[in-house]
Amino acid sequence: MSEYVSQNGIQIAPLLFDFINDRVLPGTGVDQDQFWSGFADLLGQFAPRNAELLAKREKLQSQIDDWHQANNGKPIDQAAYQAFLKEIGYLVDEPAPFAITTENVDPEIATMAGPQLVVPSLNDRFVLNAANARWGSLYDAFYGTDALDAASAQPGGYDPVRGAAVIKAAKAFLDETFPLTSGSWNDYRGGVPALAAPAQFAGRNGDSLLLKHNGLHVEVVINANHPIGKDDPAHIADVLMEAALTTVIDMEDSVAAVDAEDKVLAYTNWLGLMRGDLAAKFMKGGKEAERRANPDRNYVDQDGNSFTLPGRSLMFVRNVGHLMTNPAVLLSDGSEAPEGLLDGVFTSLIAMHDLQGLGDLRNSKTGSIYIVKPKMHGPEECTLTNDLFDAVEDLLGLARNTIKVGVMDEERRTSANLAACIHAVKDRIVFINTGFLDRTGDEIHTSMQGGAMVAKADMKSSDWIQSYEARNVAIGLACGMSGKAQIGKGMWAAPDMMADMMEQKIGHPMTGANTAWVPSPTAATLHAIHYHRLDVFARQKEVAGEGIPALDKLLTIPLAEGHNWSADEIERELDNNAQGILGYVVRWVDQGIGCSKVPDIHDVGLMEDRATLRISSQHMANWMLHGVCSAEQVDAALLRMAAKVDGQNAGDPLYRPMADDPKASLAFQAARDLVFKGVEQPSGYTEPLLHAYRLKLKAAG
Repeated sequence: MSEYVSQNGIQIAPLLFDFINDRVLPGTGVDQDQFWSGFADLLGQFAPRNAELLAKREKLQSQIDDWHQANNGKPIDQAAYQAFLKEIGYLVDEPAPFAITTENVDPEIATMAGPQLVVPSLNDRFVLNAANARWGSLYDAFYGTDALDAASAQPGGYDPVRGAAVIKAAKAFLDETFPLTSGSWNDYRGGVPALAAPAQFAGRNGDSLLLKHNGLHVEVVINANHPIGKDDPAHIADVLMEAALTTVIDMEDSVAAVDAEDKVLAYTNWLGLMRGDLAAKFMKGGKEAERRANPDRNYVDQDGNSFTLPGRSLMFVRNVGHLMTNPAVLLSDGSEAPEGLLDGVFTSLIAMHDLQGLGDLRNSKTGSIYIVKPKMHGPEECTLTNDLFDAVEDLLGLARNTIKVGVMDEERRTSANLAACIHAVKDRIVFINTGFLDRTGDEIHTSMQGGAMVAKADMKSSDWIQSYEARNVAIGLACGMSGKAQIGKGMWAAPDMMADMMEQKIGHPMTGANTAWVPSPTAATLHAIHYHRLDVFARQKEVAGEGIPALDKLLTIPLAEGHNWSADEIERELDNNAQGILGYVVRWVDQGIGCSKVPDIHDVGLMEDRATLRISSQHMANWMLHGVCSAEQVDAALLRMAAKVDGQNAGDPLYRPMADDPKASLAFQAARDLVFKGVEQPSGYTEPLLHAYRLKLKAAG
């Protein structure tokens, strides 16, 4: 333990210890000695509780495995199944009707509806891009993607044909959202526009016009000297959309953070965002460029009064869940501390720089800290988080419920007991969010012994997923979240397929969700259009009257009963899963990249993180367990797809090929273990194996 700093009976990596003492504590008013003493006490109190709840997860899983094995071959009787789940404590009683009481919530969360970004905390440039995605150019979004129904831009500089189509589409959006009393925005020639709804005019920024609809702002940029504006009859140079209202700075599924070095980098970027002084230097066009967080935007209303609008997304930070530990801190017995406890304390301490105005820019205008807590299984684990945040507030001298929580509704036991989970954090909850990917991974693992699952693509049309998405909104509304908190939906995973996104993703606000995840700032700009086309809060009132769907469909296991796949179908499914696993794992283990656009088996770039990996590895493990495929077939698929992934990454100078010598590739071995050891992994999670292999690679230099 000589490489650690001993403090109050715990051991802290020097890099982390010095970062907290030198860069985080100063100015907060939190005494250094009292902080470390209190932190050690907090670990002593919560680490055992954390371990007990993880043990309960394993006990419940064992009981469910035994039930399935005892009922092997019999049709599942829902009444008997649910009675069994209640008997073992997997299902709990519904709480009496209640409403959440969360206070001091910023409007971006409580009273506005719009896109949400999720971005890996380890990449300073990415987090700044996301923070600055509060405003996005509609002209650029149309010009640079397939969202516009026009031919692709021609190479060799500006394509005027494409440009004309962009301007036409943007003005069509203005006509749709901000109609004039007569004519079209094509006829607008300057001055205060004659809007059919005059209240939509919100002010000016110089010559530019600020408009407002469904709570979202749009700035029509007027600039006669701009290359586009100079040729426009009204000198319109662009249409800026208020887009990513909120951003989740992610320390969980989209990062590869396995030790103190990685954690300090994540915490450093979070500190820079909370202070507003984070800067990212990078090469662009052969020159060094620097990116910083945008300042707020200044306007003047019709009466000449000045006002500002936020220039940046309101930021959440996603801590890790209850499962993983991290060697950045060791407990008194020498074991690694639960990483979720570290994140809860350190990200809150860092956010005090925002609360106390220690930096140049502000995040929360209401004095709140926003933490997303993922991968909780049921209300007891939500209670642990609530108690932990109480203790963190006491440690840091913060008022009760300063720390707000977002609950990821992505595990089966949470979605089946969602009202009870919300009740456990009812005084601080600001967010629930469905996650199809992790929820599917948990669906497979929980019922692993029940039989072979349907093909992965068929999961999206299974009974449980439809019920899951509908129940999430209905329960959130019944708990009084409308106007107080976000009800969120999952990620659009294909960042290059914006035309498809524009056609399909309006389905998320149609459910009554007032936010949904997008993969890029450009996608946020385009998805914002959906929140103009639909008044989400009016839609929530409609949905609230439809009632909460029963549990039966939610707990209908997607078993492939009576399905006989052909040899070709099995091989295609295995190849699809194996390629996705390898394409993601090779970057995670070898390069420490936790989220990126990974080509799928058809070479379509998809945003991948650990949640997609969990599905694919659990699905292969399930089919192998139930004899749909053999171990030899799985190995053959992994070897075939290693060669394909090697080819897809041939242009990456940092890439280490796998197919030539798979036994020497730590990444290949990690991918194989995720399948062959998938049944025994806790809740089917991929983190334990990924962390072990990444640490092994880092140790080898």
